[in-house]
Amino acid sequence: MSRKKDSRISFDIECCKGCGLCVLFCPQGNLRLSQKLNTQGNPYVELIDAAACNACGICFRMCPDVAIEIRGDSTAADVGQTSPQHKPSGKVSSDG
Repeated sequence: MSRKKDSRISFDIECCKGCGLCVLFCPQGNLRLSQKLNTQGNPYVELIDAAACNACGICFRMCPDVAIEIRGDSTAADVGQTSPQHKPSGKVSSDG
């Protein structure tokens, strides 16, 4: 498995099919598709600036190929948890 690691985020470049969903949804605009290709012939995602990544986990959640891993501090350790700056509104869905 070929992984490219940056501070709190890593990419499995061989698993990435270059769909661009993570690039599209990154709120920091900090991801891009590489001009290089993986062994499958696909461009793969890369981080533009590791210091600008806040490890919010949106890219991780958007990736259909599970090619992104978030590691690290209290805001990134569990991307399923709500971070302090993103508190729930308290609204309950009426679906159900």
